[in-house]
Amino acid sequence: MMLLKSPAESLLDTAACLKEQRLALNMTQEQLSKRANVSLSVLRKFERSGKISLESFVKLTFVLRLNEQIIAALNATPKTISSLDEILNDTEKSARQRASRTRKK
Repeated sequence: MMLLKSPAESLLDTAACLKEQRLALNMTQEQLSKRANVSLSVLRKFERSGKISLESFVKLTFVLRLNEQIIAALNATPKTISSLDEILNDTEKSARQRASRTRKK
């Protein structure tokens, strides 16, 4: 599935994901900022706007245990698509089918 989001929307989604993980780990903003060595004001701005330096972002992902997932996602090889027809044909081919049942004798 292809999502069409603006860079601003993507930044906010990323910030929301990290905030969700922080809350799942039952950490306050202050605790996370101290453990990641990122200022509290930077963390607050990030959670509000999605804007942060790459270095601070990586520090946060290490503390939130998300760094390996992010690296894996960045290493994924995207499928190249030449046309909309190719997407539609690919979707039709991969349509889910029912599993076959064994017949009772």
